[in-house]
Amino acid sequence: MPAAACRSAAPRAVRTVTVAGLAINLLLAAMKAVLGILGRSQALVADAVHSVSDMVTDIAVLFGSAFWSAPADENHPYGHGRIETLVTAFIGLALAVVGTGLGYHALATLSDPDPAGPSFIVFLAACVSILVKEALYRWTATVGRRVRSAAVMANAWHHRSDALSSVPVAVAILGSRLRPSWTFLDHVAAVLVSVFILAAAWKISWPALKELTDAGVSSARSQRYRKVILEAPGARTAHALRTRQLGPGVLVDFHLHVDPEMSVSDGHRIAHEVKDRLMRECPEIVDVLVHVEPGEPAGRRA
Repeated sequence: MPAAACRSAAPRAVRTVTVAGLAINLLLAAMKAVLGILGRSQALVADAVHSVSDMVTDIAVLFGSAFWSAPADENHPYGHGRIETLVTAFIGLALAVVGTGLGYHALATLSDPDPAGPSFIVFLAACVSILVKEALYRWTATVGRRVRSAAVMANAWHHRSDALSSVPVAVAILGSRLRPSWTFLDHVAAVLVSVFILAAAWKISWPALKELTDAGVSSARSQRYRKVILEAPGARTAHALRTRQLGPGVLVDFHLHVDPEMSVSDGHRIAHEVKDRLMRECPEIVDVLVHVEPGEPAGRRA
C-alpha cells in the first residue's frame, strides 16, 4: 500500500480498534464489578476499576487521534505529534493513580479479610478477562505497530496489564478454595494487581516524559543516521547531529561538510540527496535540516 494510503487509513484503524476496546472494557468492568461484589472478592473489584481506567484511556486515544493526525498548520508548523505524546503520558498517569489507590486500599484492609472468602464464580470471571484482554492487546498492538503510534501502543499495554492483573486474582481464588483459611490471598492478589498496574504506568510514561523534555534518540540510532549520511556521494563528514521525537516521528538536523571548491548549487544538491537518503532508509524520520559547510581542502585532509 502506498505511504499516503497508509497515512489516510491509520486514523480509521485507530478508531476501529479503540471503539472496540471501549465497548469490551465497558462489558468487562460491569461483569467484574458485579461478580466481585456478589462473589466477595476485593481483588476482582480492583480489577474492575482497572478496566474502568482502560475505558478512560480508550476515550483519550479516541479523541486524541483526531487531533494528532491533523496536518501541520500555521500555528503548528511541525504538525500535532506532541498531542499523541501528551495522551501517552496521560495514560501512564491514569494507570499510576489507579495502581496506587488500589494498592493502598488492599494493604489497609489486609488484616481483616472476609472469613467467607470469594466464590468460585470470581475465578471464572478472571479467566474470561485474561483471554479477552490478551486478544484485545494483540489486536491493538498490531494496529499500533502498523501506524507507529506510541499512544496506541501504550493503550495496548494497558490492555495487557489488565490481562496480567487478572492472573493473581484467578490464582488467589483457587488458593482460597483449596485452603478456605487463606482468604487473605484475595487481598494479596489485589496488591499484586496494583504492582502490575504501576509497572505498566512506568513503561508507558517514561518514554513520553523523555520526549516532552526533548530527549534525543538512542546513541545506536544516532550512529545509524550518521552512517547513512556518510554513505551519500559527496558527503565528507557530519557533526552537531541532533534529534528529537515528535510523536511517532523523529526530527533530525546536522552540519554537513562538502568539498569547499564546489558550487553552492552542487552543495545544495548533495544536501538534498542526503536528506532523501535518510528519509528513505529511516522511515521514522519525518524531516531533516541540513546545514552545509565547506570541509577541508582535499590537499590538507589527512
